Amino acid sequence: MAKAAVAVLFGGRSSEHSISSATAGGVLRAIDRDRFRVIPVGITRDGAFVLEDDDPDKFALSPGALPEVVDNGTRVRWPDSTLSRELVVEHADGRRESLGDVDVVFPILHGRFGEDGTVQGFLELLGLPYVGAGLLMSAIGMDKHTTKSVLKAAGVPVVPWVAFTRAELDRDRDLWERRVRALDLPAFVKPARAGSSVGVSKVSEWNELDAALDAAFAEDVTVLVEQAVVGREVECGVLEGRDGAQPRVSVAGEIVITGRDFYDFEAKYLDAPGIELACPADLHDGELAEMQRIAARAFDAVGGEGLARVDFFFTGTEFFVNEVNTMPGFTPISMFPKCWIASGMSYADLISELIDLARVR
Repeated sequence: MAKAAVAVLFGGRSSEHSISSATAGGVLRAIDRDRFRVIPVGITRDGAFVLEDDDPDKFALSPGALPEVVDNGTRVRWPDSTLSRELVVEHADGRRESLGDVDVVFPILHGRFGEDGTVQGFLELLGLPYVGAGLLMSAIGMDKHTTKSVLKAAGVPVVPWVAFTRAELDRDRDLWERRVRALDLPAFVKPARAGSSVGVSKVSEWNELDAALDAAFAEDVTVLVEQAVVGREVECGVLEGRDGAQPRVSVAGEIVITGRDFYDFEAKYLDAPGIELACPADLHDGELAEMQRIAARAFDAVGGEGLARVDFFFTGTEFFVNEVNTMPGFTPISMFPKCWIASGMSYADLISELIDLARVR
């Protein structure tokens, strides 16, 4: 039987370009080459689709040189209608070469212009199957304010928050300051549509608020200020159920903060000190079952397609959903694959399952 062709799509225009590239490196290394033929398609920071090297080492994360997709002069041309699934590469000298038909697109894109429904809509227009959440779920999951609003309406416990734009803040500073201060300290300030802790700040004194808002507004026009919860940070992975079955939820992992203010970019991706990832987390059976129940409910509330990582705060008596990430990182130190590996699924099998789910859907 011929191998299914998988176009691995990575890079992109968001501030998480390098994380997407590093995640692609992990997938390129682990994908089952006996089952799948890989077409690596990179998106430059300017949005050009280029044919990339099928080389996991090229996209390894290191503090000195974050990986990226560089414009190499090629251009990947997508099908011009739903009647074709053929990808074509146009080389810098004008020569055109067929890459064959693609069976599934694996959009390993983090942040805006990829994880937010834009690429999902593009692929749906072309009629190409793709891994992960659909357009609506992606759009909901990308916007933290919308996610929290949907979860709250579904009865899923979330952390108290306020959200506003720069224009709203400038129009009535006193009003928004009162609402923010009602959350008390400490608090977290976040861009509404960014991930990987980009633009996120912890505010412990009110004189730190303006700088935190500036950092968040540099990433998005809307920011959130969230009440800090004293408790443990735990996460689990969720996969869409097969044949209409309930979502599958992994064991829990825990982010143990030992020497940093919070789980920031350097700790997530550059293995900076001060953070330990424990998987499986030390939870009683009843605690784990409750966390998994809420994770499945949150997953269904935002759309229930593909995969997600659901992040919680656990006070010891209550679980609060912090975020639902519809395309979590797959880097070697990322929690999503760690949780599924601890649940008995290999890294390669996890990637195969995601591709198979896309083909079935």
